Amino acid sequence: MAQHLDAEVQAFRSRPLDAGPYTYLWIDALAVKVREDSRTRNVSVLLATAVNRDGQPEILGIDIDTAETGAGWLAFLRGLVARGLCGVQLAVSDAHGGLTSSLAAALPGACWQRCRTHFAANLLAKVPKSAQPVVAGLLRSIFDQPDSEQVHAQFDRVTAQLGERFPAVADYLADAKDDLLAFTAFPVEHWTKIRSNNPQERLNKEIRRRTDVVGIFPDRSSAIRLIGSVLAEQHDEWSVGRRYLSAESLTKARLRAVPTASSPSAPPPALPAGGGAGDVMGEAVSA
Repeated sequence: MAQHLDAEVQAFRSRPLDAGPYTYLWIDALAVKVREDSRTRNVSVLLATAVNRDGQPEILGIDIDTAETGAGWLAFLRGLVARGLCGVQLAVSDAHGGLTSSLAAALPGACWQRCRTHFAANLLAKVPKSAQPVVAGLLRSIFDQPDSEQVHAQFDRVTAQLGERFPAVADYLADAKDDLLAFTAFPVEHWTKIRSNNPQERLNKEIRRRTDVVGIFPDRSSAIRLIGSVLAEQHDEWSVGRRYLSAESLTKARLRAVPTASSPSAPPPALPAGGGAGDVMGEAVSA
């Protein structure tokens, strides 16, 4: 049975990625426990999902690395490119330095969206607990605006307001502006789905539901076998489910205008050259 599953998972992991262009890419990692050399250690499961040209979500790849390092991410992403990953306009992830630099190397010209959910957690950790609800509300107000111009204007107002009480927090927010607001260069109807890693996080929860039963895997191949089987099953469900985004709106995203750099609706910056600090995908993302 294990040999049969291994063959199926390997076929899933190595299949050609021929449904591109993949306009939006979500990247994330989660840790699982594996027994190696007579001891238990945490290893990183690297995951990538995307939306294909027809608007259907796809699970592109899975791999396991000893740690979440730049070298591991770069090898993983280059493997996806070798299998056919192309046309990425926006990559969404947290601000792991090794990941952002690897995205820049493997996907030159793509833009990077810093996950607003991860950033919010980092920002709130810098303010007193009593002020966190107020600061969280101010941060949410930035993303509640109806168009790009108002998002950028509200960002500046919130930064100024925070500067009166928490100047260090305001500086931290201001430094992340381009990365947090990269989504505003894309169609408004996509915003709730591309400004955070929530789609990937929901997939991670489904994986956790299965891996928590195991606890500690006897080796890496057993972890790949289980997680790969879960992902292959989810991928098949997505392929016959409703579209995540319409093909017409994806075409609009790929053909988006390129305004001047000073414009509030200017395209997001390309990925940095160096490092910086159920149906899962089918659900409407509430972030």
